[in-house]
Amino acid sequence: MAFSDNLAERNFPFFREQTRFRSLLEPKSAPELEAMAQEAQNLTAQFFGKTVRLFAPLYLSNECVNVCRYCGFSRTNSILRLTLSPEEVEREARCLAEQGFRSILLVAGEHPKWVTPGYVASSIRSIRPYFPSISIEIAPLETVEYQEIVDAGAEGLVVYQETYLPEAYSSLHLSGPKRDFVWRLQAPERAYRAGFRRIGIGALLGLAPWRQDAFALAAHAAWLLKHAWRSYLTISLPRLRPSAGGFSPEHPVSDRELAQLHCALRITFPQVGLVLSTREAPSLRDRLIPLGVTMVSAGSRTDPGGYTGAGRERLHRTVRGHEEPPDREESTAAATEQFTLSDERPPYVIADRIRQLGYEPVWKDWEECLTNASSV
Repeated sequence: MAFSDNLAERNFPFFREQTRFRSLLEPKSAPELEAMAQEAQNLTAQFFGKTVRLFAPLYLSNECVNVCRYCGFSRTNSILRLTLSPEEVEREARCLAEQGFRSILLVAGEHPKWVTPGYVASSIRSIRPYFPSISIEIAPLETVEYQEIVDAGAEGLVVYQETYLPEAYSSLHLSGPKRDFVWRLQAPERAYRAGFRRIGIGALLGLAPWRQDAFALAAHAAWLLKHAWRSYLTISLPRLRPSAGGFSPEHPVSDRELAQLHCALRITFPQVGLVLSTREAPSLRDRLIPLGVTMVSAGSRTDPGGYTGAGRERLHRTVRGHEEPPDREESTAAATEQFTLSDERPPYVIADRIRQLGYEPVWKDWEECLTNASSV
């Protein structure tokens, strides 16, 4: 049985901690929120110690066939597009490895012509010498296609549902394969069957009322903890950022509400990893780390070739399915980013700040030989 089989029109399955989780999402006074923050901090120290894992995203392509109202990569946006070759992916990866990263997330727009399972697998094989931990964030695939990527060396998968509210989801995803709400919802379960040892889920905050999305996200997490228990689960809570297309969030989430949600999830799921991205401002990231965060991105770029300029000679626009060269003044420009960043501090500065907060930045926490009996 899949998680989506328990959908009853607008209701997600209940989970054991539902009553308290609902209460944790209710408006809180300052003393109540402080008590939540202290409990979240204590639980994080108990289950994770005082460590924070660092990773970086590496964008493979910003080509996309979907029309999503909020995304900079949406097919109808007139943007500069690029898909890196495996050799260019290695060039980008080498740059990140030289900065200290040993954990990387490969990200790509959803385009079946450019970003095939074979292409992703080739890219992974090209960077395996640099990174013991490789995760992917790409279009949902069949289990057998995920298996090809696992065999190539990936050990983690991230797939955001964007919003868990079907009506909101339908109004935001206008065309393309991503319109299939259930297909996307079931992707973590297919990935689990393929052998991924890390699975990441999340909601893009700002697309729908945050408390409703948070409760559905928690139900999904509870389901995966029960039915995909061999994999380590992480949850991300990204907020919408400005991007091509100019989408304005209809349900903005305040800094205070974001902090409350982090605390609520940590208290409810003390063993789950919480991920914090460079979408958030440095000062807020510094305040959120003690509230349950276990992973942070650093030094991020959200455009293909963003770290080294790889592939810029092949920039193009896609208009009605046909490639067109960039304008003359754009010939030396970069590919269009998915969204703008708030925390642009270099990785070493972020690592130093983590130490100042009393935590230890961890660049590497995984090696394949740890679970490969043949190598022992």
